[in-house]
Amino acid sequence: MHLLRRGEPDAGAMASAAAAAVRTLAVLLQAGARPIAAWRHLADTGDPVALRVVERCAAGSEPAAAIDAEGGAWSDVAAAWEIATVVGAPLAEVLRSLAESLQDAAAAADDVRIALAEPMGTARLLLWLPFVGLLLGFALGFDTIGVLATNPLGIVCVVAGLALVLLARLWTSRMVRRARPRPGTPGMHAELVAVALSGGVGIPRALRLVEHSTARLVEGSAATDAVLELSRSAGVPAGTLLRASAAQQRHEARVQGRIRAARLSSSLLLPLGACTLPAFLLLGVAPLMLSVLGSTPLPT
Repeated sequence: MHLLRRGEPDAGAMASAAAAAVRTLAVLLQAGARPIAAWRHLADTGDPVALRVVERCAAGSEPAAAIDAEGGAWSDVAAAWEIATVVGAPLAEVLRSLAESLQDAAAAADDVRIALAEPMGTARLLLWLPFVGLLLGFALGFDTIGVLATNPLGIVCVVAGLALVLLARLWTSRMVRRARPRPGTPGMHAELVAVALSGGVGIPRALRLVEHSTARLVEGSAATDAVLELSRSAGVPAGTLLRASAAQQRHEARVQGRIRAARLSSSLLLPLGACTLPAFLLLGVAPLMLSVLGSTPLPT
């Protein structure tokens, strides 16, 4: 199944690479480079994302749109870039703060990925168990494949066993998908509102800018609203509270990811007992028994 394949893009690695590039951009901007020139300098180092962004800008795209085309963590960078440009916030400081947030989110994603590695490896191994039993019987000299292809009971075992294997893969895939962290950077909605406020705009306009920057960040608006209400009632600067809230959301995402990974280890026993082991019996043990019975001469 798709969620059990290796070599898929790793969100943690992508966010970490984005954080390193954004940090470099912040340093270049702090040194006095213009935004497009900073991207060109980064592209000169061989950074593939910077090369593509520079090409899109040369073709007429706005920097934010060129960055957003990369997807993933770069969509967050594009939103922050666009908002900072609109409100006139210091772009170098915005990118420096954003790099820290992306690195923190990448570390959280890596923690979850490491926690999921063992149960996902167990899932891959168990899904091959029925076929290992089938090959083991063949290696012992039993005509298990012939029995499954010619014996009516063997055909029934094949159909039922393969159906259980498919069900186990679908079930396991669904469990792994639920255990994996959601796409996106936790707390980014609060981070972007803080970026908008750092440009001197009011809270209503800051919220509108964030909502129009990218639709997938809207789900964090409830936590942001609670922080803004606390800021109004306590008379505390909203920007500081928002960044603290974003850090807390990333911490909670890391903890919840570890909890889901721990639960996955025990939840995998369900498809194992309900599907994988019966499939092993049907594809591995039943052919052996049918082969033995078929080779035993009937008494005269």
